[in-house]
Amino acid sequence: MPTATVYVGVDIAKATFAVCLLTKDLTYPNTPAGHAEFWAALQQLAGPPHVVCEATGGYERPLVLALHAQKVAVSVLNPRQVRDYARARGQLSKTDRVDAAILADYGLTLQPKADAVPTASQLELAALVRARQDLVELLGTEHGRAEHLALPLLRRQQAARLQLLEKQLALLDRQIDALIAADAVLDAKSTRVQTVAGVGRVLALTLLALMPELGTVTGGQAAALVGVAPFARDSGEYKGQRHISGGRAAVRRVLYMAALSASQHNRILRDYYTALLARGKPTKLALTAVMRKLIVLLNRLLADSTFILAE
Repeated sequence: MPTATVYVGVDIAKATFAVCLLTKDLTYPNTPAGHAEFWAALQQLAGPPHVVCEATGGYERPLVLALHAQKVAVSVLNPRQVRDYARARGQLSKTDRVDAAILADYGLTLQPKADAVPTASQLELAALVRARQDLVELLGTEHGRAEHLALPLLRRQQAARLQLLEKQLALLDRQIDALIAADAVLDAKSTRVQTVAGVGRVLALTLLALMPELGTVTGGQAAALVGVAPFARDSGEYKGQRHISGGRAAVRRVLYMAALSASQHNRILRDYYTALLARGKPTKLALTAVMRKLIVLLNRLLADSTFILAE
């Protein structure tokens, strides 16, 4: 008989992480030494460990990478899902120890699927794309300041900052393109999604970096991951308005721009968008629907190599 999996809850902060390991409550520093100490504790378990933690704005990444290197199953959950689960359990308190225990219980009860282990290229691409998004945001901020600068010195300084940021952006873009071109899997995916009218380089690299699950999930799951899946709010005879919720904002912002282009230049999505407007749907709702159609289409393209786009 196979040995039962041991679900380990880990609540990760900037400096430390709290662990619920069977009946023990432990705390380790969120450093390489702390990660090694935690790994040593996992090796003492009678069954294979499955670590369950939350996404914490990047503080979880070093530990997750260390666990992946040791071939430990890890599930990084949406914090809101975990909070809802805690409330359903009647647990309203929120401390590091309580959260770790809730995560362990979540794992034992719902047995989430372990996250796929990213390749070195995927990790590097994600870091580069996040840095690119930060630079684009900084450039937008600097351009917005331009009209308010009257002093010649301030205008010269701002021009120098813009020149530096644009130079750094160009360097990042060259590095990203070289990385994708050097990886056959990433290059093939990038090329395939860009066969869809309205999908350009920026959306392609954003999806490859920040939504690596694309092509391995259902269409509905892909829409939910981005945050463009409409959720029903019905009760009895009451039929509430559908609303989108959650999802990966960094991907959704880029997908929105692609949907704007697709609603004008992609024949199928343009006709779909026009039909929604003709039925009296608001522009924003129609564009959201196009976003959902687009991400479902891209998911299918990557999931099925035999799928051919209609002309």
